[in-house]
Amino acid sequence: MTKPQAPQLSFPSSPSPSRFLIGGDLPVARMGFGAMRLPAREISGPANDPETSTAVLRRAVELGVNHMDTAWFYFHGELSANVLIRNALHPYPDDLVLAAKVGPVRHADGSWDAPADPRELAAGVRRTLRELGRDHLDLVYLRLQSEEEGAHGGDGTLAERFGALAALREEGLIRHLGLSNTTTEQLARAQRIAPVAAVQNLYGLFHRQAPEVLDACTRQGIAFVPFFSLESLGRPEPTEPLARIAARHGASPTQVKLAWTMARSPVVLPIPGTSSVAHLEDNVAAAALRLTGGDLAELDALPHR
Repeated sequence: MTKPQAPQLSFPSSPSPSRFLIGGDLPVARMGFGAMRLPAREISGPANDPETSTAVLRRAVELGVNHMDTAWFYFHGELSANVLIRNALHPYPDDLVLAAKVGPVRHADGSWDAPADPRELAAGVRRTLRELGRDHLDLVYLRLQSEEEGAHGGDGTLAERFGALAALREEGLIRHLGLSNTTTEQLARAQRIAPVAAVQNLYGLFHRQAPEVLDACTRQGIAFVPFFSLESLGRPEPTEPLARIAARHGASPTQVKLAWTMARSPVVLPIPGTSSVAHLEDNVAAAALRLTGGDLAELDALPHR
């Protein structure tokens, strides 16, 4: 196996409105795809039709999506996102960037356990490689749990666990490393161990937590990959402003929410997930929507967490 080169991170000063270089060397369309909803629309089920999920994946590639995000804990029963991706897309397009999250331990019955230790992380990365049929992963995120990692404490388990992934990077099994559910302090601590090419955090129009993390990523040219960017997380959505702005552009409210998220920074790479081809097409089309300054100001003023 040829070890993928991992150059020093360097980023363009003005990324393309529609494309971004992850880690300075992996060009992706800014609108990606998240695989969480492929096995089942909700993590508790019921299971999706595998043929429908296959159609979604193949249509995503047809539409120019070349950044897909998966995880070892995205499964329902015997149906896993990793296997669905491999069955639908292998042999993979040359430009397809596959990102995978590791960290949380989920058993076959759907129950959760303590986060993976360094040995389990290494085994999980190798299992993900086998499931996807790859000899290396383009991007691997360590999914953190703030209470377990000690968000305001010493290096502790963050150093041990991120260090285990850094060792796999040196071995050639991982090209770039990322953090998910991270704080700026955790990001800085991880960067003392190895370069961080991407951050994946909860962020969207109605839940703008930890904007300082997005600011740090923007300053450093680190990809910021928001998850649940379309969700309101229990907050009632002000439908009238969204509908009015959408109507002005001949767009959908969903597209307006995605366009707002992308307008926050040129490093933002949304990965909306779906098990519907129609929803996928709607999401991907949002990458071409350019909101006006007035639109953005109106959306910025909406209530949010």
